[in-house]
Amino acid sequence: MLHRPLGRTGLKISEIGYGAWGIGGTWWGGTDDIQALAALKKALDCGINFIDTALVYGEGHSERLVGRALRETRLPAIVATKVPPKNREWPARNGNILDCFPATWVVQNADKSLKHLGVETIDLLQLHVWHGDWAKQDDWREAKERLVRAGKIRFFGISINDHEPDSGVEVVKSGGMDSVQVIFNLFDQTPTDRLLPACAEHGVGVIARCPLDEGGLSGRFTLETTFPAGDFRRSYFKGTRLTETIERAEQLGFLVREEIRSLAQGALKFVLSHPAVSTTIPGMRRPDHVEENACVSDGRLLSAEELERLKEHAWPRNFYSG
Repeated sequence: MLHRPLGRTGLKISEIGYGAWGIGGTWWGGTDDIQALAALKKALDCGINFIDTALVYGEGHSERLVGRALRETRLPAIVATKVPPKNREWPARNGNILDCFPATWVVQNADKSLKHLGVETIDLLQLHVWHGDWAKQDDWREAKERLVRAGKIRFFGISINDHEPDSGVEVVKSGGMDSVQVIFNLFDQTPTDRLLPACAEHGVGVIARCPLDEGGLSGRFTLETTFPAGDFRRSYFKGTRLTETIERAEQLGFLVREEIRSLAQGALKFVLSHPAVSTTIPGMRRPDHVEENACVSDGRLLSAEELERLKEHAWPRNFYSG
């Protein structure tokens, strides 16, 4: 497993991280905790040392599973978690940060996450949504300073609204954030326009989420694919969306070759081929998914010619919005 710097933090994190949303259970039609723990332990054993979770994933369930895996394996890991907005609005549409992340709220929720994880210090605490207007407001800065001073967190970042990478550019340039988390994949390449260059220039780490577009870039979907009750993908791929996703994914077959055994691996290599990216965090609820994804970190990235060709496959849309 290769490692990259998380911006200017001094942390070296695995290129392939562990996205722990799915093991929280909510939104994914439930979870098998035994299998989830096995996947977490397999990830740590494979050298994955970056785990991204959130307080809202199963209302602490994901964090508790992560904490248990760390205690039982005793393997080192850098853990990132997220504070939910006080008004519980996803995405952020309120320009007043006091309605979403007043400093006291951020501190209170950091304490909850510390308890769930069973650690004394959170490596990276992130705000779970972001509004561009908040860059010039101070409550998030106050919360960061209080938590760092108390030794409860090491670094502070944001998770940007779905498909709104430009909303994070101003705060990146301000120098106040250590990292940004953003949707970046073969279909949504918009972060390469402004956000990723700004992060590279200002030493801000980049956590690329949804690298497989909720499975749409896994290469596993067929027209017969269905999703269980409670799985948000029943809505995400509703109507003609699944068919169109499959058709577009099939056009990417040229990525698969000897060292890239599946479309999923090709999609992960695409994300890692941008030098500003610190890590990408596919969800991995099964040990075999961990093994397939972890071996992508082999130092062999996509060529400049392939990256240029892949620009033609960008697909502007937002399935999260309705």
